[in-house]
Amino acid sequence: MKKIIFRLFVIIILIALIFCGFYAYQGYKIYQDVIEEKNIEQRVAELQNKEDYVKLDEIADVYVELVVESEDHRFYQHHGVDYIGLTRAMLTNLATWSYKEGGSTITQQLAKNLCLSFEKSLDRKFAEVFIAWQLERDYSKDEILEMYLNITYLGEGNYGIKAASNYYYNVEPSQLTKEQAEVLVRTLKSPSVYNPSIINE
Repeated sequence: MKKIIFRLFVIIILIALIFCGFYAYQGYKIYQDVIEEKNIEQRVAELQNKEDYVKLDEIADVYVELVVESEDHRFYQHHGVDYIGLTRAMLTNLATWSYKEGGSTITQQLAKNLCLSFEKSLDRKFAEVFIAWQLERDYSKDEILEMYLNITYLGEGNYGIKAASNYYYNVEPSQLTKEQAEVLVRTLKSPSVYNPSIINE
């Protein structure tokens, strides 16, 4: 009986490896197509040259800290992919037979915003991972976080913390209060459902 169980376990592992290998290969092809069309350095330069781009030290510390805590509390410990969070998300998705959780880190979310569509598929998730690895290799953690805060969608057509701070509160990102920062961090989760304009209606 133990031999049968062991063999079944080995077969399941092999199937999982083949399955993941196929989608990893497809994801790597997407990654290659993306950087061939426009490399990461060019995409980063375009983002940083936008008129409303702000440096990390121009953003209220409370907002930065709340974003990291909410979106990726192991941000400064991992190398682009949080394997603990990713495993948990995969198990949740398998248990619910859905794609409810993505397990994406801040670096992966930046990768998606810089280079990919928001289509949910396994090959795109692997492409996201390859881009995240390159971002972590080429840029510091603070540079990655700064870019993320400048590219995220915060509802009402506002991309980046400067646009959102100006639009919702008529203040600069450095002037955000704790209460304002908390609202904007919740907005990150669901901009069309929860943002300052909706709250104040």
